[in-house]
Amino acid sequence: MRFVPAAIILAIAIILVPIIWVLLSVVLQQEDEAGGPALDSGARIEIEQLRQQIEDLQERFVQLQTEVAQIPRGITGGGPYEPNQDEEDAILRGTGPNDILNSYAQVVLIANRTDVNKGLEVASPNYLEEKLGRPREVLSDTCEAMTNEALKAKLVLEEVGPIKVRMLMPAVESLRRVFANVERADPDLYARINTSGSLCVRRIRGTQDRLSTHSYGLAVDLNIDGQLDLFTDGKTQLGLTILADFFHQEGWVWGAGFNREDSMHFEISRKQLDEWLADGQL
Repeated sequence: MRFVPAAIILAIAIILVPIIWVLLSVVLQQEDEAGGPALDSGARIEIEQLRQQIEDLQERFVQLQTEVAQIPRGITGGGPYEPNQDEEDAILRGTGPNDILNSYAQVVLIANRTDVNKGLEVASPNYLEEKLGRPREVLSDTCEAMTNEALKAKLVLEEVGPIKVRMLMPAVESLRRVFANVERADPDLYARINTSGSLCVRRIRGTQDRLSTHSYGLAVDLNIDGQLDLFTDGKTQLGLTILADFFHQEGWVWGAGFNREDSMHFEISRKQLDEWLADGQL
């Protein structure tokens, strides 16, 4: 019978969830007081693993509530309980040595996904076109050359930290600062950053004529170790959740917060674009 073990696990979950949450809140408060994303690799990974464990416990808590509610009242006996393989995996999840180098590519749920870009707003296709013009008059579903001469003059191809990108100059300089901060705070992560592309002048697939931010050289797709993240699954690589903090400080929006989640995608926010326009950089 499963009644006694389920009740015990349920009680443990009720106790552990708030305790872990309090501990995580303290750690995150210390991070904020230290001036943002400045913790070492091990500490950052432990923070993300704590977040993951909280979400695992919350999911298990809901499952156990359902299981307990379905058990007939008055039944307390039965033979010894033997967990199945799935339950053993759940119990063992998160235990064992903390292998930092393997943890960066680990796929985790995106915590507070709708709030990851707090304080920042995307520059919509219409806003980009209003402020910068069209990078190319005729668009297709494939990447083509930029023909807007004013924008093209500010386009550069450069090695920026661990990757090479073709983007507008202000975005490249901003990206350079992001990676410099990452290298200082988390050199292990820095060494494993890879790119899935930057400039790509095309219409957003599924639309007639809407321009993507990639079309302006103001967005970059990143991954860890060349392993591409699945689109719209609500999950991402742990290393990207760490990178997101550094990008947010520089005024970049993370695609994990989009309605159609795209966690490899980082693009310049409207606020940052407006600053560059005011300064005459674009």
